[in-house]
Amino acid sequence: MRNELEDALENALGKQEVTHDEVSAPLARRLAATLDQTGEELENGASLPDGWYVILFTPTAPTSVLEKDGHARASDFLPRLPLPRRMFAGRKVYFEQPLEIGAQVERVSTISKGEIKEGRSGLLAFLTITHDMNTSAGLCVREEQTLVYRAEATGAAKPSGPPKQAPQAPTDCPWTDSATPTPATLLRYSAVTFNAHRIHYDETYAREEEGYPERIVNGGLTAILLIEMARRNRPGPLKEFGVTNRRALYVNQPISLLGMPEGDTAARLWAADDSGAIASEATLTWKA
Repeated sequence: MRNELEDALENALGKQEVTHDEVSAPLARRLAATLDQTGEELENGASLPDGWYVILFTPTAPTSVLEKDGHARASDFLPRLPLPRRMFAGRKVYFEQPLEIGAQVERVSTISKGEIKEGRSGLLAFLTITHDMNTSAGLCVREEQTLVYRAEATGAAKPSGPPKQAPQAPTDCPWTDSATPTPATLLRYSAVTFNAHRIHYDETYAREEEGYPERIVNGGLTAILLIEMARRNRPGPLKEFGVTNRRALYVNQPISLLGMPEGDTAARLWAADDSGAIASEATLTWKA
């Protein structure tokens, strides 16, 4: 399988896709509602909050062509790999200038990196896609998004080898907050991002097909919760944001949101589960 993976990743490198969208005020207000914000200021001409570009370029595949897990079938752009389970692993984002609500946006997507690693449950393939989002004002956001592909799983699947002790989040962070995503939170976030991945809303599928104890909190939602926590403590336009997901977070379970400022324009951030284990870790810098 490794040779097949290597060939597929090598053939995918450099592929590009160009798509278009509009920054929608109604969608921005729906994301605000999902985050328990009023969104009253989100009108045409206003700046979309940093990190909220996730409402753009959502999947548009017809329902009839979705796979069993809710993902669209492999397209001419994304490669078809012999590892069927696809999940969000992390992203690095560069904020060049604000996306204005009402603006027309062109996104140029390029498959920029492919990598194979050996995980506790077998081979993993990591695919990095660089998305450049441009308006008439020029480049606004560059996102380097990493997807991880894994082997098929069953409810009885278990990783090989002894369990690893999960790294614990720091306990001395001056910025602290918490959130407990409910089924409604996950449903609304999945709806506003048009994400049909069943691990986020189908409890039976998550348990019996993927082997998880519960529905999984969207990685993009966790990233936004971290950004919003940091913004409450240090307002201002963002320059860069990077996040890596380490372990799953589950619906109805409390999440600790933690931040450690580093000087005036940077911070380290963590999302931890109810045991204190790090689920996501991030870095953030503000514009001077």
